[in-house]
Amino acid sequence: MSGHSKWATTKRAKEAKDSKRSSLFTKLSKNITVAARDGQDLDTNFKLRMAVDKAKTLSMPKDNIERAIKRGAGVGDGANIEHLVYEAYGPEGVAMIIEALTDNKNRAVSNIKHILNKVNGNLGSAGSVLWMFSQKGELILDKATLTDEEELQIIEAGADDIIIEDKVRVLVSKDKFAHLRNTLQAQNFSISDSNLIYLAKEHVEVKDEDKLIRLLDALDDDDDVDNVYTNANI
Repeated sequence: MSGHSKWATTKRAKEAKDSKRSSLFTKLSKNITVAARDGQDLDTNFKLRMAVDKAKTLSMPKDNIERAIKRGAGVGDGANIEHLVYEAYGPEGVAMIIEALTDNKNRAVSNIKHILNKVNGNLGSAGSVLWMFSQKGELILDKATLTDEEELQIIEAGADDIIIEDKVRVLVSKDKFAHLRNTLQAQNFSISDSNLIYLAKEHVEVKDEDKLIRLLDALDDDDDVDNVYTNANI
């Protein structure tokens, strides 16, 4: 029986992993489709290039990427995907911005409300949360540290801030984002990820971090939710 139980556990783990991978590819595909509406040329469409680069980094098959680009150009299904931004409050009044990519707005908002309600959270009115955040470009470099010379290069290229954690995060204003990314690539910096993010202007402490993390995980598991940002210090 122990052998059977081990097989069953392994099978469930594989199914969970495959499901998570499938969900990830679904989200990546939606990002590519929405970005491709502004043009299919990676050299002139910065958002599309970012979306495709991210998909490649996460091993999304080439055929999936090409289908997503065609959908964005109006070929095939998926042309009605919307990018939506919800403002919300989580446990302990934590401010949240939830980005969704969906072909069914009613389903998306219903699911998000349901997830928030489980922790006594709620959606906020337009403008109630956004003022607490700034939109920034974020570049993740495939490095754990920088030399003084490299830091100077990045700052001179237009970066607003450099945060060194497990990897190097570079923050930049939205209008200088494309220029900085192109400049750093030309200077042979390896960029593992790049996104437009919402950065909290100030952070708040929470008493029950586990409750908030469970909420963030639940939102992340929803196929319509693309990104979640919070002003909680976790």
